[in-house]
Amino acid sequence: MIIKILGSGCKKCVSLSENTHQALRNLGLQAEVLKVTDFAEIAAFGVMSTPALAIDDKVVSVGKVLNAGEIAAFLQAQ
Repeated sequence: MIIKILGSGCKKCVSLSENTHQALRNLGLQAEVLKVTDFAEIAAFGVMSTPALAIDDKVVSVGKVLNAGEIAAFLQAQ
């Protein structure tokens, strides 16, 4: 599983990354978490508002910081 945090590296992006790592720990899952800061690559996902979260190249959230529980729900649905 590859999880991508799409954003400029702002405080909200950092929070989303931290919450993603927490959700993975809570579920006992291993995944590669990548931070994507290149705006061309972010736009290629069709994302115009950051932060965004993509799981296996499928965007599941745009423009908000999900908490660990919300992220866990997306991870369990995979």
